[in-house]
Amino acid sequence: QVQLAESGGGLVQTGGSLRLSCAASGRTFSRYCMAWFRQAPGKERDRVAAISRNGDVTYYADSVKGRFTISRDNAKNTAYLQMNSLKPEDTAVYYCAAGDQCPIRPAAYDYWGQGTQVTVSS
Repeated sequence: QVQLAESGGGLVQTGGSLRLSCAASGRTFSRYCMAWFRQAPGKERDRVAAISRNGDVTYYADSVKGRFTISRDNAKNTAYLQMNSLKPEDTAVYYCAAGDQCPIRPAAYDYWGQGTQVTVSS
């Protein structure tokens, strides 16, 4: 039903900012919770943030609270992750995901993007 494509990753210095975008295909974008996950080499995939169908509820991992902001524009079929005050430990591949609900577990999400690399240098 839905295809997702991330963009906006890159290399930044500690303290810098990036804005990731997730463009969705299809006609049912507003039916899904949207989430961002990240995975570093050899580590588990962890949820960074999630946002409900109409954007009224958001969730954040403790490690990114106060630094990252998730948002969505249903008219544009796009979700975003604004990342500020980046740290080297934020380095990972970031994935966009869509699911019926907003649980923390990756298996709950039905659709995934290809991922975009974020690297934060010291």
